[in-house]
Order: sequence, then C-alpha cells, then structure tokens
Amino acid sequence: MNLRNHIYCLVIGICWLGSCTDDLVPADYSEINPSIFPKTEADLQAMVNACYYPLRGSWGDGIYSTSERGVMFVSDATTEILHGKYGVQNVASLHNYIPATTEITRFYDDFQNMISRMTLTIDLIEESDVSETLKRGAIAEVRCARGVLAYQLFDFFGSIVIAPIEVLKNPLIEEPLARLSHEETVNFIEADLIAAAEDLPAPAQAEYGRFSKGLAKMVLIRLNLHEKRWDKVVELCNDIIGYNYYTIDNDYVGMWGLEGAKGSREVIWAIPCNYEGTSENQWQLMALPADFSPKGGWGTIQSTWWFFDTFEPQDVRKTLLIDRYTSTDGITYSRSNPGDVMDWGPIPLKMNPDAERTTSLSTVDIVMYRYADVLLSKAEALANIANAGTSEAMELVNIIRQRAKLQPLNVADYASLAAFNDLILTERSHEFWCENGQYRADLIRHGKFVERAREVKQSPYTAEYKQLFPFSLQMISEGKGKFIQNPGYF
Repeated sequence: MNLRNHIYCLVIGICWLGSCTDDLVPADYSEINPSIFPKTEADLQAMVNACYYPLRGSWGDGIYSTSERGVMFVSDATTEILHGKYGVQNVASLHNYIPATTEITRFYDDFQNMISRMTLTIDLIEESDVSETLKRGAIAEVRCARGVLAYQLFDFFGSIVIAPIEVLKNPLIEEPLARLSHEETVNFIEADLIAAAEDLPAPAQAEYGRFSKGLAKMVLIRLNLHEKRWDKVVELCNDIIGYNYYTIDNDYVGMWGLEGAKGSREVIWAIPCNYEGTSENQWQLMALPADFSPKGGWGTIQSTWWFFDTFEPQDVRKTLLIDRYTSTDGITYSRSNPGDVMDWGPIPLKMNPDAERTTSLSTVDIVMYRYADVLLSKAEALANIANAGTSEAMELVNIIRQRAKLQPLNVADYASLAAFNDLILTERSHEFWCENGQYRADLIRHGKFVERAREVKQSPYTAEYKQLFPFSLQMISEGKGKFIQNPGYF
C-alpha cells in the first residue's frame, strides 16, 4: 500500500444532526493543523461527524449506498436473494469476480484509507485541549465508525492492512504494509467496538442516526458469529436484551415506511436519507422496472423464484417481494407472464415505493441493524453450544415467526443441530433480505455459499475461495511483495 495517500488527513465534516437530515452541512477541513485544531466542542464534533461520512448512503463514496456501488446490493446478489443479468450484479450473482473486477475491488481500494483517517482523527482528539469527557465521547464514536468499517472490509476480503499511527505521521516515507493476520484483524475490530461500547450513549439516550452501545455490540455479535464464538454471541445478545429498550415491532413492513424506522424501537441503527442526496437511498430506483406504476425505476435487479418459494404463503415478510404488477401500458406481469422483468424472480422492493418522490432518490431511511438480529443470533448460538436445537432457542425463533404471522414451530421437529441451523439460515434470509447484505456471511458461516450459487444460479464460476472477494491488481502491485492476494486469485 502506497502511504503517499496519507499526506493529508482529508476530513469532510458532516453535521449529522440526528433525524434532521435537511440540516446536514458540509465543511471542508482538508488541511488540519494539529497545534490549533480541535479547540472547541464544535471543532471536535466536526471531526467526529466526518467519520460517519463513508458509512452513509451515497452512490459516489458511501459504502452503504443502496445502488450497485453498495454493500447490500453486491452482497445479496451473491446469494439466492438477488439476481442480476448484467453489470456487477451479474458478476456477483455468478461469483465471476476476479482481481480485475474493479466494481468489487473498489470496496477495499476506496474505503481502506478511511480507516487510516479515523486513526489520525483519534490521535488529534487525544492530543487536543478539550475536556476528557468530550474526548471520551468523541473517540468512542470514531472507534465505532472504524470498527464498523473495518468489520465490513474484513467480511468482504479477510484480513486487512491497519496502518500504525507512527507510519501515518510520516506520510512522505513510502512503506508498503502487509495485511494483518486473521487473528490480528479480529482483535483490532473487537478492541475498537468494545472500547466504543464503553463510552457510547445507551440506546435510550442516543440520537437517531448516531452510534450507540447497542450498535457497537450488534456489530460485535456479527464479528463473533463470523468467528463462531458462540459463548460471546450469547453474552453480547444478553447485554443488548438487558438494556430493556429494544423490542420487536409488530409491523414488519412498516419499518420500511416513509417514516417507519424513526419511530421503531426495533431499529438499532438506521442511516437517515433525504431528497437532497446528503445521504441517499436509491433502492426504489434500482429495483422497480421503468413501467412500474405510479413511479418506476431502472429495474437493475430481480429476486429469484427459488427464494420466493421458500416462504410460507402467509409470511408477511414477503409482502414487498412483488410477484405481480400491472405496468403503465396495461400489461400485467407475473410468474406466468414474466417478460424480461420477472424472468428470474419477483421485484425485491422491501421498502415503501415512495411513489411521490420527485427525484430518483428516496427519503426512506436505510435500516442497517435490528433487534430481530439479536434474537436470531442468540438462538443460533444457543443451539450450537448445545449441539442441538433447544427449547430456549426455538422460543426466540418463534418470537420472530409470530410477528411474521406464522405458526410456532416445535423444537422436536428440529432436534438435530443440522436441522436447526437450516431453519435459522432460512429464517435469517426471510427476515433480512435486501437489508444490510449480511446474509452472504450467513451462507458462508453455514457452508452453503457455493452450494446455493450452483443450485439457484447454475454458476460455473463459483468455488470455495470465492467466499472472499479479490484485491485489485493495483493494490497487489503497490504492496511490493508484502501485500498478498487472497488464495485462488491470480
């Protein structure tokens, strides 16, 4: 990695004022003098807000864009949830990515340096003259942002480079860095999120759209699921349950309404969006066909009929998997008359169509993590600890099924660990489709990633090594022998 990119700590201050996204005001602090900045609480807040910047929805430079340049779109396209017939969505659907696939490798190339910028920001805050109380709160938010981003890159690519602060402070010295080991990467992410959870506000005190203890521990749950550290998963789930704040929302579909996330006590973290594009949601544009009435889109992606058929008929979670619609020219498209808009599957809308939107963007906030994930994660961990389905684990699953208007299941019918894990995997796909892209990691954890690509997509390109994405040719070249490509890619 060429550290000339770190000559400046380019911080784009975003005044992320809770749910009031119309008040987001950019401020450019492109040349920060550590001897004079930050001195006030406002200075400090500008630096903290800048660390939310890469974690927003934005086609240009937001890792959680709901377009083809975002995590959810690409992740779910590698699974049975989504299928694309062209572009990066087709590459992802068939697992046909290689080191020259810049639409995939860009996730590392574009966002890894953000981790270094956050490291520099933490150092500036630590050296500042503001009060210790302000420092602790500010550093907690930056460490949470760094932990969330590092986990996302780790999930996609495996171990990553974490540049030490000593190297970052000497940017004119070119020093290629090696990736950390797997264990070192896990430890780094874990340390950030544990420290962040200590000083972030409790869920009841956190502003909407900002980080909380609940989010830090939710991402820790994802990390420990990734590592199959079941005892830690249970402990973290119990911590979140113990806040006595979150609850299961009775209206599953309503959480993706125009204002649904803002009022839901199930939502652990959502990204506020607006029409102006400060943070943007493009999913309706991506998912809806051009002739969808009353407001269409580009129709860049479909779900699969295979996935649709895994739902029980009365399951409310498939409500916005649209399997029939009448176009603006009066033609009714459906499974029996799919045209080229439903030939692979239904329309994966997930959220309110926002039919009165005046631009290609939507004001529906991007829901990233929910309390349902805590309950299903705990259920999975309990079963894996016991090496069998348990009554407590099934009770947690049935809480989620009850909200979906489904009949409860009997643990005796899922007594073996294999049967219970298959159930959990199905429930996770039904619960979290087109949400934050985590189902790709679920398939990998359960050993079904390659199998599903072959079964559903008939992919001739998939293989076990495709569970990790490749790094770019440029990244390998700049690494000068220290930065090693993931196995299987040449």
